[in-house]
Amino acid sequence: MPIIKAIDLAYVRVRVPDLDKAEAFLKDFGLQRSARTDKALYMRGSCAEHHIHVAELGPPKFLAMAFVAASEDDLHKLAKQPGASGVETIDEPGGGRRVRLKDPDGNTVEVVHGIERVQPIAHARHPLNDAIDGLRRAGTLARHEKGPSKVLRLGHGVLVSPDMPPMLSWYRETLGLLMSDEVLAPDGQLVLAFNRLDRGPEYVDHHVFLLQPGPKPGLNHIAFEVQDLDDLMLGHEHMVARGGDKVWGIGRHVYGAQIFDYWMDPFDFMYEHWTDTDRMNADFRGVTDGTIASANGPWGDQVPERFFTHSHE
Repeated sequence: MPIIKAIDLAYVRVRVPDLDKAEAFLKDFGLQRSARTDKALYMRGSCAEHHIHVAELGPPKFLAMAFVAASEDDLHKLAKQPGASGVETIDEPGGGRRVRLKDPDGNTVEVVHGIERVQPIAHARHPLNDAIDGLRRAGTLARHEKGPSKVLRLGHGVLVSPDMPPMLSWYRETLGLLMSDEVLAPDGQLVLAFNRLDRGPEYVDHHVFLLQPGPKPGLNHIAFEVQDLDDLMLGHEHMVARGGDKVWGIGRHVYGAQIFDYWMDPFDFMYEHWTDTDRMNADFRGVTDGTIASANGPWGDQVPERFFTHSHE
């Protein structure tokens, strides 16, 4: 049995040397400011989470990935683990309580509970009239406005590890994550491990945490859900117009089936827009049948080398 079963991904915490430049990029990417201090920037999506991205001021560095605990009791369970902090009051906008741990690669993992919720932001959405259901938009006109994508929430984080087995065991045994897909190289080596939340009968995203091998540990990318395909395409065009550094996309993944679009920020952190995903509950039994060639997906650009080799310490 795992120590706890995390119920969501809360935020990713990074450090950047210029908060103004970070905010400009993240706004172009589709996030909105929730709070800002002299030392940190807190960005939100359109859902009710107070913030889903934290940027602290300083030399560029990946600082932590944060998961949500179901209760404060779960925080006390984690605080008993070797090397864990005590249960702390979070002295930041949004408040809440947390425990800080280290995974086997030395990455900080924050587990939080009770962070303030905020009013969701509503956006107009135009459903698609397709060949099967042509009346979803009956009697109305679709008028799409140019501009950034409208990020809804944080979907998943991806880490690189030089030693995957203990990392996978730690995340599954500590946070209760479940295997969805595992992809093998021709020599049988595990090269991609997709893990989802365990929320029992509730259907969840195909993965909240992905682990892939590499020579140094670090953050590969963080991924945010946008409204739909039109919203993703509008965001892509906006990022192109703003001179963004495109990494990969637009395309369709095999594992999770997301439509994706990847961009690099000014500090070498990689961000993904995605829409559509496979969803399964705890009854689903994970699959180990993939090959690395399938990483290119059924359509879209070929995966570039820098996508797989990227790791931000």
